[in-house]
Amino acid sequence: MKRRAKQQSDANPSFKGFHIQPKNKKQDLLIRSIKEFSISVAIGPAGTGKTYISAMTLAQLFCTGKYNKIVLTRANVPTGRSLGFFPGDIKEKLTPWLNPMLNVFKKAFGEKYDYLLARDIIELQPLETVRGMSYEDCLIMVDEAQNLNFDEIKALTTRLGEGSKLVLSGDQSQSDVENGKSLMKFVSLCEKHNIEIPIVEFSVEDIVRSDIVAQLVKMYMTVK
Repeated sequence: MKRRAKQQSDANPSFKGFHIQPKNKKQDLLIRSIKEFSISVAIGPAGTGKTYISAMTLAQLFCTGKYNKIVLTRANVPTGRSLGFFPGDIKEKLTPWLNPMLNVFKKAFGEKYDYLLARDIIELQPLETVRGMSYEDCLIMVDEAQNLNFDEIKALTTRLGEGSKLVLSGDQSQSDVENGKSLMKFVSLCEKHNIEIPIVEFSVEDIVRSDIVAQLVKMYMTVK
């Protein structure tokens, strides 16, 4: 235990905690679910704050000093036409995909963000390399989880070691793979087998981004 405490001190230098102010009951429920359970799932339309609240909550938990690393990943499935492969090393290739999450952590950690990223304390993990990994004392976030296939969800959720948390966030209506069926299959199986994984389902009424986004999401829902 003494060795682990020292590792946390080295990886987490003098972080101060901060308060997260949820804008509605669903955001508050997501915060509490992430803090209480090992795995949480956030599902719902764009603009509901799924990514922001999930990332801010994980950042807040990291500030407690109980975790050694934040691991970020997502399916590298393009929206629409693709520009092809991004140049650079793994971190440079993944950054454009993970920017929505990274921007939240940058806001949360401020000037310490670059330190954490440079030392891979915030680790950008290619989805294709997670099988065989074991994450202990880690905070793991998967964005755009509606684009995962079932084998990828299986690989991710079975990597969780002691003292770790995993958040899956996705929007079934914006799926580029199988209409998000794999994520919903995972949710359905958890409920069927009474596995304690909270599913926080956001609706159009929970959109906080802007009034115009709420109107547009409602409009798009009418398109078959």
